[in-house]
Amino acid sequence: MEAIQKNKYFFLLFLMGSLFACNDNAEFNAYKSIANNAWKADEKVTFQFEIKDTISPKNAFINIRNNSVYAFSNLYVITELNFPDKTIVIDTLQYKMADANGRFLGNGFSEIKENKLFYKERKIFPVAGIYSFTIRQAMRKNGAVDPINALQGIQDVGFSIEKTK
Repeated sequence: MEAIQKNKYFFLLFLMGSLFACNDNAEFNAYKSIANNAWKADEKVTFQFEIKDTISPKNAFINIRNNSVYAFSNLYVITELNFPDKTIVIDTLQYKMADANGRFLGNGFSEIKENKLFYKERKIFPVAGIYSFTIRQAMRKNGAVDPINALQGIQDVGFSIEKTK
């Protein structure tokens, strides 16, 4: 019985160590939950982060957790990156969320898939200070002008920055 307890503790320590080791490159990582798993068209998700290193390139990612209710094979978003010096960069981006057979991309064994989507690759943040990153969904049905009021199936929206290797 005592050997089983020791094995449990060893496994728990190994698992925790593995989780922390995987995030060695992470400089910023945050998620915000979407109420009722329905991302409203006027709902902006904002993250604030501090940049100290203005020399080293970094990879920035948009992280999306969706479930099986999500009804589309892609995702359109509008992003806004606000620099400490008041410079603003706005992008409209499209990401593939499912393959040609309709299977969701991303990681996860259950109906929830986590997608780590490139936002900026090898980006150098040229100004030290507090940045603000805002993202909102921009999905429309084919031929429609108005956005989808509540994009069903989006559970969490995240943003992360990692050191490049």
